[in-house]
Amino acid sequence: MLRVLYFASLREAFGRDREELALPQTATVAGLIDCLRGRGGAWSEKLAPDRRWRVAVNQDMATLDAAIADGDEIAIFPPVTGG
Repeated sequence: MLRVLYFASLREAFGRDREELALPQTATVAGLIDCLRGRGGAWSEKLAPDRRWRVAVNQDMATLDAAIADGDEIAIFPPVTGG
């Protein structure tokens, strides 16, 4: 199982801050995002390819082609700015 965490506006749009999911058939960040987009509604809108969001795997920033494995923690969040 994967532990998937959602932050900021994504958490609000999805109505949850975390969930556990089975590892997708394509065990990459892109495969997970595709599965989430397949839910439709806010999922396909907020995670659309033209939207800005970031992903971390086990607290390390990751790209869409990053491999994921059972037991990983995946965080998905909008880009943040600081001052």
